[in-house]
Amino acid sequence: MPKVTLPHLPVSGLFAVTKPSGPTSMSVINDLKQLVGNSRLFVEADKLEKRGKGKIPTRGRRAREIVKIGQGGTLDPLADGVLVVGIGKGTKRLNEFLDCVKEYRTTALLGCETDTYDSEGSRVRVAPWRHVTREAVESALNKFRGEIHQAPPIFSALKMEGRPLYDYARKGIPLPRPIEKRKVTIHSLDILEWKGSDHQFRWPEKEFTSDEKKAMEKALEGVEENPIIEDELEPAVGDESPTAFVLSMKVSGGTYVRSIVHDLGHAVGSAAHVVTLTRSRQGRFALEPTAESEDKGCVPWDVFSRASESEGDIDEDGWTQWEREVIDRLEIVEGSKSQKTS
Repeated sequence: MPKVTLPHLPVSGLFAVTKPSGPTSMSVINDLKQLVGNSRLFVEADKLEKRGKGKIPTRGRRAREIVKIGQGGTLDPLADGVLVVGIGKGTKRLNEFLDCVKEYRTTALLGCETDTYDSEGSRVRVAPWRHVTREAVESALNKFRGEIHQAPPIFSALKMEGRPLYDYARKGIPLPRPIEKRKVTIHSLDILEWKGSDHQFRWPEKEFTSDEKKAMEKALEGVEENPIIEDELEPAVGDESPTAFVLSMKVSGGTYVRSIVHDLGHAVGSAAHVVTLTRSRQGRFALEPTAESEDKGCVPWDVFSRASESEGDIDEDGWTQWEREVIDRLEIVEGSKSQKTS
């Protein structure tokens, strides 16, 4: 890789990290802030010398005065993959990553739907799954390609008349109107791998109580005719795992991947939820950038994890490993313009 030439320091810019599954996007940003706020790459040297290195506050005016940092599109705790980070003037460019084209890989598990549409939630309903074939799923995918309208999960933080949707569902308050569907574009949607029952995924152990189901039915009364949430059990066959399969998709901004999996489960006469979710591309940042494109790669999260524990070795230019990894993938932002570093 050719050596990167930086303009005067400190710089503002954009880069991407590979977020691991587990932490929230905000906790990732807060962890990065501790490194970024103590680096001459992003903070003026005299300010660093005057303040000294140490723990950076994660919120408030003082935190913003030390270094501005933000992310260009939240990933759920379950999800991993591309998380675009903006530093300094780069934070003003983050909005463009909310509406950009994104690519995902997700594993769907049949036979069970959850309140959050993923494995982090509670079981709401179980349904037959053995009748679902790869061919049936392939056929159903046609309904989800192109321009579609999709509704977000009722257990989401989106607000209706000032109240989060999840509040209606938990408290059994009828929705005042149907959840507004969003127009999104599914540029491509394909089965990447058919796992069948050869996997270790299981339905969540936690499940809705009868009272929670009644509350959800009550919330849906205003928008659905006779909403009934009940299990449709089929006889167990040994220790057989419900069918799972992996989807790859290229979608417009604002697309709910979890809703695609949830609705797909209904489309094949079953139920489904997300058990893994990876964002493999966000605009020009990708997990696997192609050599012939101007894609930018991502800095692996373990690079930052190690740096948080120990600064490590310094290279001949005075940069630590994490700083060098960022520099090699950095898109420098000067005012309203971006400048490639490689």
